[in-house]
Amino acid sequence: MQTGMNPMMAAMNIAGLALSNPGGASSAFSPATQGTAPTPFAALFTDAVDQVGKLEDQGHAAVTGLMTGSGVDVHQAMIATEKASMSFELALAVRNKAVQAYQSVIGMQF
Repeated sequence: MQTGMNPMMAAMNIAGLALSNPGGASSAFSPATQGTAPTPFAALFTDAVDQVGKLEDQGHAAVTGLMTGSGVDVHQAMIATEKASMSFELALAVRNKAVQAYQSVIGMQF
């Protein structure tokens, strides 16, 4: 069974937060990484979207393997499809929040 990036971890990477930093400061600006360039937001977002696609491909492959009888258990297929579903729902929620933030900024009057 292949392991991919946890969808929740991908969302945390999109937001620029580190699970190992309980203070809530961004890992890109922590003193330990001042010598390296921070990862651009576009690259984090692209990686997260690619990960969603990979999880969907894994779910499709697991269901195909189950249907063809090539040694995939029902449990494995269900887990793979639920991972794909949850990662898609998380990506959709992030997109909705980004659209909501954009609409809020557009609605501001200066």
